[in-house]
Amino acid sequence: MWYTGFLNLSAWQVVAATLLLTHVTIIAVTVYLHRYSAHRSLELNAGLKHFFRFWLWLTTAMNTREWTAIHRKHHAKCETPDDPHSPVQKGLGTVLTRGAELYMEEAKNEETLRIYGKNCPGDWIERNLYSRFPNLGIVLMLGLDLALFGVIGLTVWAVQMIWIPLWAAGVVNGLGHAVGYRNFECRDAATNLLPWGILIGGEELHNNHHTYPNSAKLSVRKWEFDMGWAWIKLFSVFGLAKVNRTAPIAHRVTPKHQLDMDSAMAILNNRFQIMAQYRKLVIKPLVRLELERADASMRHQFRRAKRLLSREPSLLQDEQQARIAVILEQSQSLRIIYEQRLALQQIWTRTSANGHDMLAAMKQWVQDAEASGIHSLREFAEHLRTYSLRPAVAHA
Repeated sequence: MWYTGFLNLSAWQVVAATLLLTHVTIIAVTVYLHRYSAHRSLELNAGLKHFFRFWLWLTTAMNTREWTAIHRKHHAKCETPDDPHSPVQKGLGTVLTRGAELYMEEAKNEETLRIYGKNCPGDWIERNLYSRFPNLGIVLMLGLDLALFGVIGLTVWAVQMIWIPLWAAGVVNGLGHAVGYRNFECRDAATNLLPWGILIGGEELHNNHHTYPNSAKLSVRKWEFDMGWAWIKLFSVFGLAKVNRTAPIAHRVTPKHQLDMDSAMAILNNRFQIMAQYRKLVIKPLVRLELERADASMRHQFRRAKRLLSREPSLLQDEQQARIAVILEQSQSLRIIYEQRLALQQIWTRTSANGHDMLAAMKQWVQDAEASGIHSLREFAEHLRTYSLRPAVAHA
């Protein structure tokens, strides 16, 4: 009958179909718009690219050049007043409730499109259909939903229309810079919302992405899952995708005890992972030890010390900096490892353009760490010597 549509599905079947349709949209956003168009972390088959463009026209009315430009600007200006959708600057409530509006406002900025929108589709169908009639696609989608699902098709269409503004523009851009966990202390506030990037195609792993923006794979830890990466691997099997880049792999050669240029370059390439190891191997055990030693009046000061002493300095608020000062005043050991952490980070910001200077600075840092008298810090210095750009070669 006309009110049940051509497919005549049950209620649960309609729910399943809606989730399937929205999942295709999510994959189009994360694989095509995000990982391919904005970051070029992979290559896609021409037919698959056009399918994604067509599907996004039907389900979001989004333009490839606009989306790409806005996202590139977000990375270039992250957490500054020029960031198109930073909750740090605009407030979490604003980004959560007005994320789509912020996107549309920035899409009208011709300077953003000119600077950040390069190498995006400009073919005949883009000029004469997708960009010229952006709303025609979602109107056609409404007609298709009504024809397939009947009256309930209006609800299916409404869910499709709200899916990206809710999850991408609101949740990822908002909560993904406010709550969650951080594997790496990148220079912005990006967080991982969940370790299982399924519902939003892997975009939940936002801290990983901001640390390694050019990686086609957003999961880093063994227990993290990236649905978008699973689709990329499937596309690769059929020759529809080719991965260009993923996050660097930290190679360690355990018999190695000499800090050389190979070590220095490997440390530079894997600096975020190394700082995560510093938090785990140096800061965490020493904070635990100080917590056990502290009397009742000071114990509360050390309870969140691990997180504070590991935090990217530019993201610290005034009260957090004041608390760090109190902690360091109470513990000489924590002061040493905190200052050593900052010194280690400064090495690659000051000397990364000159390998010899970086190697000299790394050797000096290792000497200082070994002379500190702190066991965990000395072990970490020894740990650094084992890094290599190449994995260990097994000899027969």
